[in-house]
Formats: sequence, structure tokens, C-alpha cells
Amino acid sequence: MTSTSELESIDTLVSRSLSDSDLEEFNRIYYGRKDKHSLAIKTENIEYAEKNNFEIAAYDFPAQKEECRSPRIVRVGIIQNSIATPTDKPINEQRQGIFNKIRNIIDTAAAEGVNIVCLQEAWGMPFFFCTREKLPWCEFAESATEGESVQFLKSLAVKHGMVIVSPILERDDAHGDTIWNTAIVIDECGKVIGKHRKNHIPRVGDFNESTYYLEGNSGHPVFGTKFGKIAINICYGRHHPLNWLMFGLNGAEIVFNPSATVSGLSEHLWGVEARNAAIANSYFTCAINRVGTEKFPNEFTSGDGKPAHKDFGHFYGSSYVTAPDGSRTPGLSRIKDGLLIAQLDLNLCRQIKDKWGFTMTQRLDLYANSLSTKNFDQMKMQQQKFGPNVSTRNMLP
Repeated sequence: MTSTSELESIDTLVSRSLSDSDLEEFNRIYYGRKDKHSLAIKTENIEYAEKNNFEIAAYDFPAQKEECRSPRIVRVGIIQNSIATPTDKPINEQRQGIFNKIRNIIDTAAAEGVNIVCLQEAWGMPFFFCTREKLPWCEFAESATEGESVQFLKSLAVKHGMVIVSPILERDDAHGDTIWNTAIVIDECGKVIGKHRKNHIPRVGDFNESTYYLEGNSGHPVFGTKFGKIAINICYGRHHPLNWLMFGLNGAEIVFNPSATVSGLSEHLWGVEARNAAIANSYFTCAINRVGTEKFPNEFTSGDGKPAHKDFGHFYGSSYVTAPDGSRTPGLSRIKDGLLIAQLDLNLCRQIKDKWGFTMTQRLDLYANSLSTKNFDQMKMQQQKFGPNVSTRNMLP
């Protein structure tokens, strides 16, 4: 469900407006490198993407050649998609429509040699959390091991020998049918090797998702795969720097950020947060946002005082990848389904750690002391007595 009234892409707009040295200088300042390092895409895959109405783009992030280590090359693919069927259709019809388009995109990713694919937040369903209605939407919740989308992706993982990260709405029937916002990691053999449950729940305007699921209880897991150490920071977690930090401390080399966010809310933050995280933590980040405008059968209200409405804005896509040195790809379209491929040399993670020393010079001991129970309780007492803007300087040892 794409919107034709929206701007197609900031990146495309700039590239069409500038040329030669002006464009090269813009690339240097904005993308962090004069050359975007575009990778060639097979003609048949370009034609297939056009026929099936999705964008495809590919970029390279090379590292310097080392004497003691061979390059550690991995290709990741991130997918943004709109829903395929109106939200008043049966649940199975809505789900199957999305499955059909995702199969086409994943097959194309495999044909381009992609090793790891990550889908957007709650990829197999409309983003109905804004409605706060329980039925029929809770019927999309599924088992993390036996659910329909998990079984669908397991077969594709085996077929293509790739790792697939699948963010779903998880129904935990072993613990009272509790619902979680969860990312499942499926390895190249079709085995679910683990999952991460979303740590932070938004309560902003229409994004009041606590109606459906709880804050996660899985911490900050990093998954060792055949192709590298990966982690998933789901959507709203990108606004929390310490959430990004913990994945880095646990050894992540690539952190995916499957998201769902609309224009007019945080788009000015979108290109900043995942990029900052890559710089601060010396790993690759992959920011993925769904695309399209989704309309629902019944009106709903939100916490921002706006009149009742049936949609809550345009999901602006713009998915992108950032390297540890802060260089990034152009974003995918704001209005179209898309596959962004990035070829990464994971050796770049350590090379940037050596260059900037951010992880070596961070003072975790000081941070931990300030966040210890004793000092935290003191801070709370001071703020209750004197107000939230009280300085905590004198409470430190």
C-alpha cells in the first residue's frame, strides 16, 4: 500500500540536482565517502525487481587489506515492504499476500549472493498496534518455533543457505499466552538458533504498543552465525544509546534495527541514530523501516490530541546501512518496497576500534558506578526533594 503523494527519496532528489564535483563533495560530507561504492546487480535481477515492483540497490564497504587476517566478507540484505492486502480482508489472506512478495524479494537476494537477510518489524502483518483493538489483530501472534511465518522462512533459509532474521509478534503459549515483540534468528540449516524480545515499548502518540506486548526479558543477546556475530535492536530501542552499547559490549559485529516509523514523528532522527550507534560502538548497523500508508476499518484516537483517524501516517522506508567508520549507503525509496544489499568486510570493525579507540577509552567503571543501586537511589531522593534538574555531581565518589 504505497503512497504516490510522498517524496520518492531525498537521496534521489539530491543526485538529480547535483553533478560532477558538487555531487562528489556532497557525497563526501553526507555519506562519508566520495564514491558510494555501488555494486553491479545482475540484469535479470534488476528486471525481476521492476516486474515485481520493488527497488534493488547494492553497495560495498571494503576494509584495508591486512597481513595477518584474510578479509571477512559477508553480504547482508535488508527488506522494506508494504502490506499487500487491505486490512479488512481475512487474516490468512493478508498474511499470504505479504508472504508472496517477500518470497520474491528473498529469492532475488539469494541470486545476488546475500548471506544474511533481515526483515522489518512485524513484517508479516499490518502495523495494527495503533488501533488498540484485540480482535482480529491478536490472531497474527504466533509461536516463535512453529508459527506460519517461521515455517515459511525456515524453508527459504534452507533453500538458499542463508541466515534470516524474522521480527514477529510472538505468542508464548508456554507462559500463559504472553505476547512479545520478538526477532527470531533462523540459521542456514533452518534451525531457530535464538530470539530477542524488544526491550523498550513506545508510548508516543499512536505508538502506544503496551496494549499488546510486554517489555522484553531476553537482555542483549548476540548470535554467532556462520557469517558473523549479529544482534537485533528492535525499533524504539534505537532511541536508547545504552541499548546499542550493550550489543556492542556483547560482541556484535552487525546490529539490525527492524523498525516501523512514520513521517512527521521521527524522520529527522532516522538517519542519525543508527549511524551514531555504528560510530560509537564500532560495528555495522542496518536500519530497516516499513513503507506505505496502512488504513484500518475502524477509527482510533491517540495521545496527541488529534481527531479520530483510520491511519497514522506514511511509513517512509528509507532503509540504509552504516559502517563502523560512519560512512553509509543511500537510503531506499520512501514509497516503494525494496531490497538493499551491502557487502561488508567485518575486519573493518577492529580496524576502526584501533583507529579511534572508542571502546578502549570508554570508562565503563565510572558509568557503572554512577548507575549503581546506591547512587541511583540517592539521585532519585535528590530529585524528589529538589526537582528533576538537580545536579548529581556531588553524589559521585
